[in-house]
Amino acid sequence: MTSYATQQTIPQALIRTQQRINEACQASSRLTHDVMLLAVSKTKPLSAVIEAYNHGQRHFGENYLQDALEKIEGCPHDDIEWHFIGAIQSNKTKSIAAQFDWVHTLDRDKIARRLSQHRPSHLPPLKVLIQVNISNESNKNGVPLKQLEELVDQVSQLPNLLLCGLMCIPAAGQTESSQHHAFNKMAAARDQLNHAYPQIKQLSMGMSGDLTSAIACGSTIVRIGTDIFGARNTLNPEL
Repeated sequence: MTSYATQQTIPQALIRTQQRINEACQASSRLTHDVMLLAVSKTKPLSAVIEAYNHGQRHFGENYLQDALEKIEGCPHDDIEWHFIGAIQSNKTKSIAAQFDWVHTLDRDKIARRLSQHRPSHLPPLKVLIQVNISNESNKNGVPLKQLEELVDQVSQLPNLLLCGLMCIPAAGQTESSQHHAFNKMAAARDQLNHAYPQIKQLSMGMSGDLTSAIACGSTIVRIGTDIFGARNTLNPEL
């Protein structure tokens, strides 16, 4: 009996996922190395991260801070880039700023200022993406498109943050046409901002179910969890 049910399949799952990315890039006449695979390891043990690492994966996404910190502190590899992709509470900004390389879910000036304030001076600026509520859902985090430019201006002035792009999670259950519409709005927003802020290049959008649509519309980071690690475990939401 193995200690972790998906140990033997993680390398195969990574290969299959990368094949999907390659096929989507080919269909959209894009270069495969222009799309980063972010392996969403939330709720999974460090052994699963190391299994993926041993197969060449270097970017990992985490939603729950305490669970992530245990993995980061216990991980023997220092060339992993850790991405925080969960909702950010003010009292957790110090740990996030100190332990992560990327943040995908920035949507308030207050949080941006705290992340910049707490970023250790010996580390490079924290790479951040602004989360956009692209489907205007009342129960979802993210800044509305009409307020995006104001937040971009505020974040771009902070000394210890590097604003790299935008992130979104479109409404669930959409048709492919609706997915394309949402993703194209994100790409247009990124392209418009890029004229004034050349460092804004990244688009974190697309998960297992809408990966192809996201890449067709210009995604540069796809966030894949279940297709790599299997069904997520249940954690205390306060983590």
